[in-house]
Amino acid sequence: MSSTDPQQPPVSAYGGSGPSGPRASFGRRFVAYLLDSILIGIVYGILYAINTSLAYTIALLVGVVYFSYFEGSPSGQTIGKKAFGIRVIDFRAGGPLGYGRGFIRWLGRILSGILCALGYLWMLWDKEKQTWHDKLATSVVVPESAYPVSKWPG
Repeated sequence: MSSTDPQQPPVSAYGGSGPSGPRASFGRRFVAYLLDSILIGIVYGILYAINTSLAYTIALLVGVVYFSYFEGSPSGQTIGKKAFGIRVIDFRAGGPLGYGRGFIRWLGRILSGILCALGYLWMLWDKEKQTWHDKLATSVVVPESAYPVSKWPG
């Protein structure tokens, strides 16, 4: 969807003391990520039971593909985000990130986890409610009610 799509309000440029549009809460984001992590953990557990030496590598690839595909898709929703009614969108245009920026966002999670997860907590005091991986991918996480999804996964 483009920023001119009537179902998708564009994200306006920042100009005040708060976010430029509705943003997903820390709690919803955390629980959605926890659900996604559990799903990937189940895959890891199954792979570990089958072949312990390859399990970590394959599970890592599954995680990369999972987050890059779902967050880069037109819906911008992983299974966890869908369950909790939130989605990732482009900060400037309000549309989908695309798979390349979905991958950059996944890579940014590594950076966000360094230093006691400071990058994840950053959204608590950031004016646009962005984590470090949001900033790297130029994305924001928003409530689906304000930015509806026409088709999942996109």
